[in-house]
Amino acid sequence: MSITVVEAIDLALARALAEDENVIVLGEDVSRNGGVFRATAGLRDRFGARRVIDTPLAETLIAGVAVGMAAQGLRPVVEIQFMGFIYAALEHLVSHAARLRNRTRGRLTCPLTLRTPFGGGIHAPEHHSESVEALLAHIPGLKVVAVSSPQTAYGLLLAAIRDPDPVIVLEPERLYRSLKAEVHDDGAALPLGQCLTWRRGDDVTLVSWGAMVQDCLQAADTLASTGIHAEVIDIASLRPLDMDTIADSVRHTGRCVIVHEACRTGGFGAEIAARLGEECFADLLAPVRRVTAPDVIVPYARLEPFYLPGVRDIVAAARATQDAA
Repeated sequence: MSITVVEAIDLALARALAEDENVIVLGEDVSRNGGVFRATAGLRDRFGARRVIDTPLAETLIAGVAVGMAAQGLRPVVEIQFMGFIYAALEHLVSHAARLRNRTRGRLTCPLTLRTPFGGGIHAPEHHSESVEALLAHIPGLKVVAVSSPQTAYGLLLAAIRDPDPVIVLEPERLYRSLKAEVHDDGAALPLGQCLTWRRGDDVTLVSWGAMVQDCLQAADTLASTGIHAEVIDIASLRPLDMDTIADSVRHTGRCVIVHEACRTGGFGAEIAARLGEECFADLLAPVRRVTAPDVIVPYARLEPFYLPGVRDIVAAARATQDAA
């Protein structure tokens, strides 16, 4: 069936709740109202208020309760309404969820899944359009994945819920209802820590995650019309990172453009570029380029289109790699 990203998330949550009685969904407005983006719509009616739980407006409390649940054998799936609200939860994520397996030498694990919308594109006010995935991916013990389509929303969320350790699932706001694709509700999860290659090409590798994957695919179409054939890689999992797939592609094309909508300095693209410099320096025919947002706080309303990178920027960077050879 052809469904949106938000419908794919709801479908995956319903399957997880049905197949494992230890799965608990909790967060602000997720029960009666179905969540701020309606990603949990109908779950309370099907599974009851004891398994789909509304919480107070307190992200610190939500994360702390979820860590306790996970330590005692439950599989909590937490929704943080927007990525800009995740900072209050970091104390529990960093100091407890990420360390529990190591702290107890494997006696306890923390099978906690935290979902949060991220990125721009819906003209929301401050705190509602942030992309701080690099901050989360820097924390040992946390796994971080980013959705880019209905198929990845379904498969990555199921993988996260079934994983024995804490996983952060990042869901691009602007793709929630703007993109439809065929999704089979067969319970098949996508592997964590594995890139997805959406398009093959010989001339340049475009590397991205989240909503920018769709921009890369559009840019690849534009480039192909001028004789430049781009390979498009969706890293899907920021941590663990499948560097082998990225490096193999860059060795083949000799050129790479890394695209993300987070600000430039300290962005996760810099980590990928550094590793390419270490592993593929002799294979590069041009310097690795990054297409990113500027180092400013995310604006909203009319200013947002000037902040977010787009297809035109990706095309220009890819062409520049050709000119450098």
